Amino acid sequence: MPHHGNEEEHNTSASQQNTQGNGQEPVIRDNRKVDPVTGQARHPEGGQSAPGAGSRAGAADSDGDALAQAEEILNGVDVPAEESVAQGAPAGSAGAEAAELRNDLLRLQAEYVNYRKRVERDRAVAGEMAVIGVLNSLLPVLDDVDAARQHGDLTDGPFAAIATKLENALKTYGLVRIDETGVEFDPTIHEALIQQPGEDIEVDTVSQVLRSGYKSGDRVLRAAQVIVAVPA
Repeated sequence: MPHHGNEEEHNTSASQQNTQGNGQEPVIRDNRKVDPVTGQARHPEGGQSAPGAGSRAGAADSDGDALAQAEEILNGVDVPAEESVAQGAPAGSAGAEAAELRNDLLRLQAEYVNYRKRVERDRAVAGEMAVIGVLNSLLPVLDDVDAARQHGDLTDGPFAAIATKLENALKTYGLVRIDETGVEFDPTIHEALIQQPGEDIEVDTVSQVLRSGYKSGDRVLRAAQVIVAVPA
């Protein structure tokens, strides 16, 4: 049969006609990139790769920190593995590998959460220690303010206003003065310098404060130096 045009097109057309004439069924090729059964990506050149292999390699080669790598693994692998189990993956090597991968990711997620909690706790402790350091450095200044007030130098005037503002500002950071009298002696917040017999008391009682003490929250920055009245 004479033909005109491209020889390759003619041969292809003839081959298709011969196939239909011989009664053979047409060949259907599945070119989908995702396996509908396992949910894994297909790789024509090297076959199906192990679940999570690409994410693991990407996390290992990433220049980010450990937290970014963990989030990349969790976001990139956890969902496909969960969908694979939910769709009823076969109980073979693929199912066992998916279960093992999910357990590894759960452990990684727990370690990540614990790490974040530890970092937040350390940050809070560091901030508290910084505030305590500043308060300790200002205690001698407060002692001078108390001495000036006892001598009547801060009854009025600009310096009295400055001293009051300083004390109020430190209170906002949790600084509490220990200067009460008539209370039971507590060795955790009081330092007894003098003991003297007292009347009408049944326990050791603070009768006079020689130097005020301070605390911040539950932490005692400095114990108060006191005179203690003891039962006669």
